[in-house]
Amino acid sequence: MKKYLILCFFLPLAVTAQQKSKPVASSKTAVKENLKPVDGYMIEGTVTGYPDGTVVDLLNGNGGPEMSTSIANGSFRFSGKMEFPDFKLIAFNKSQPYITMLLDNSSVSITATKDALDQAIVKGSKSNDDFIAYNKLTKPFEKLFSAEAGGADSAEIKKAAAALDAFSRKYSQSYIAPLAIYRTHQLTGNGAQLEDLFNRMSDPVKTSPMGNYIAQQVAEVKKNPMGKPLPDFSQEDIDGVPVSLSSFRGKYVLIDFWASWCGPCRQENPNVVNAFQKYKNKNFTVLGISLDKTKQPWLDAIKNDGLTWTQLSDLKGWANAVAQKFQITSIPQNFLVDPSGVVIAKNLRGAALDAKLASLLK
Repeated sequence: MKKYLILCFFLPLAVTAQQKSKPVASSKTAVKENLKPVDGYMIEGTVTGYPDGTVVDLLNGNGGPEMSTSIANGSFRFSGKMEFPDFKLIAFNKSQPYITMLLDNSSVSITATKDALDQAIVKGSKSNDDFIAYNKLTKPFEKLFSAEAGGADSAEIKKAAAALDAFSRKYSQSYIAPLAIYRTHQLTGNGAQLEDLFNRMSDPVKTSPMGNYIAQQVAEVKKNPMGKPLPDFSQEDIDGVPVSLSSFRGKYVLIDFWASWCGPCRQENPNVVNAFQKYKNKNFTVLGISLDKTKQPWLDAIKNDGLTWTQLSDLKGWANAVAQKFQITSIPQNFLVDPSGVVIAKNLRGAALDAKLASLLK
């Protein structure tokens, strides 16, 4: 989560950066045009199972409202113009499930049924065709990106990473590429590979919001590089007692930056808990660094999420002294250091964390 909320890339597997919500258009504004706008998009939808008058919303990737209309004669329509292809959601009666698409400036048709919105047919958008291809590729590997991914087979991780790497290269000129690259890096943690895949993208894709996020990840990889000792630090724990990183020498330590208010952090916490429980008796521990500003929400999150390892914070939010020292600008973020304090992995998520620890702590 960036200071302004990072690209999270989920919903179900994709969400774009949170942006300032645009004014919600009235139903008349949304349906008054009969032709596709020049250089814009037109969405023509047909849906069964909902009565006429049912509210239909076009949402951004984070669920923020952009336009609203209603069903008339079993149909609905949206039109507008986009600077970059982006993920959009269509909601009926302001509730889930949503229809998710990667929308570009095209004439798009949607055919859907109330009881099977996940099977809606979206046609006309080249970007969405690429999104469909991405979903087809990743469907067998969905569990690798979930909080319940602990214990995933290393061979399956390797297979998924190879498939995503190949997809990223094949679709390097597509706006789906940043999502595929993000997932590839999530599995491999390979900074050189991340940069190579980023460099293969076209300039328009690189400068899109999603492409810009990958550029930020490339920059993050170059901070606190692997193979170098992580400088020592000290901060107070929940009881106000100073604790230093060096006091954990002799153990593998996952330094985990998070916060009670960070949704992606809380979603990842079950996976960290699983890893801690599985390897805590094998010379491994976790050291949490919270970017909270208020103590009680921090303590409540620790209790509710079952974070039984050492937790530190100076309750200064993004100005946390340790976060500042290591140039932390997004969370969740983590470093894995070996018993001598050398960084051996960064930003391990889901199955990648379990696989790395399994390879080290046999």
